[in-house]
Amino acid sequence: MKISNAKFIASAATTASIPRPSLPEIAFIGRSNVGKSSLLNSLLGVKGLARTSSTPGRTQALNFFEINGELFFVDLPGYGYAKVSKADREHWGKLVEKYLAQRETLVLCILIVDARHEPSPLDLQMKSWLEHFGLSFLVVTTKIDKLSANEQRASLTRAKKVLATDRIIPYSAVTRAGAKQLWDEIRASLTLRQASGLGGQ
Repeated sequence: MKISNAKFIASAATTASIPRPSLPEIAFIGRSNVGKSSLLNSLLGVKGLARTSSTPGRTQALNFFEINGELFFVDLPGYGYAKVSKADREHWGKLVEKYLAQRETLVLCILIVDARHEPSPLDLQMKSWLEHFGLSFLVVTTKIDKLSANEQRASLTRAKKVLATDRIIPYSAVTRAGAKQLWDEIRASLTLRQASGLGGQ
């Protein structure tokens, strides 16, 4: 997809501030510091659009980015950072659960895991959560540029086994390896939504 216009639209820190549904949405979710913002910036070819940080747990809101006036990318708060308070974790859960469970314009969830490590129990919990809500999702393993070719193959095999899915795309925000495949999946989800006649409100 050629990106002619990508811009930040809104940041929703409460359920009441989540923008009214309009365009189809692609949600990006993963552990804190897994590289969500870097993936978004790389995928869109717009440096610095999604703010990256070396401090895990920095994003505590749903961040909406409008792409070509056709769809939204939604960057969900990262999960699993130990130094976040119990109250913040509970707030995160309520905010994300309401969005995932009730968002009629959500067409695809992208679950991001670090290719260098085995998917964590929290990653498995999030996968189960997505399945529970009946949401379409795929897994993207990030930071593959930090692995050798043999390590990449082993990482992919391990992720498929642990997550019990073959719908996994290895990705590098540095080299953009995997970008075409990921865009193909996004376009397919948008086409399916259009064919079903389910649009925004």
